[in-house]
Amino acid sequence: MQAGLDGLAVFGVGDVGQAADDEPRKGDKAAYTTKQMGDACEMLVAAELTLAGVPALKASDYWPGYDVIAQRQDGSAPQRISVKSRTFKRGGAFVRYSAADVFDWLSIVILPGHDSKGRRVFVIPRSIADDNARTYYSNTRQKERREYRIDEVAQKFAAYENNFGLRTIA
Repeated sequence: MQAGLDGLAVFGVGDVGQAADDEPRKGDKAAYTTKQMGDACEMLVAAELTLAGVPALKASDYWPGYDVIAQRQDGSAPQRISVKSRTFKRGGAFVRYSAADVFDWLSIVILPGHDSKGRRVFVIPRSIADDNARTYYSNTRQKERREYRIDEVAQKFAAYENNFGLRTIA
């Protein structure tokens, strides 16, 4: 803890006890934990949706299936958005979800890393996400897994980058 302006206490990373599963990632220079990264990306998506005219808020932590709930202005049903985030890396870095998860849109947030300089956000309709996912044979334990390599997301979903108006593109 450090003294802040006017003698107020200012807490920094590590000043408050952290749960064992909330430790900073090994080998990363990031000053945040994976939990903090996930929460920040969920808040980022909710904020961008709201600023694009689709009011949204982050769901409670560990809410099953989705992370953000949004309401279009056309009076349609609330939209459930699952947010997945990763730091960019070429090769075997994936975002994954289960076919059993209940959501309407998949948002993939890719943070800068390696040779990627900027943050990128994709908001993809569930049907498009499912159609383009890597899947596994039905006789394996992983048959419910849907995944994308991080370095392939931009190519597969270019039309859905910054899709904060929740548009479905044909």
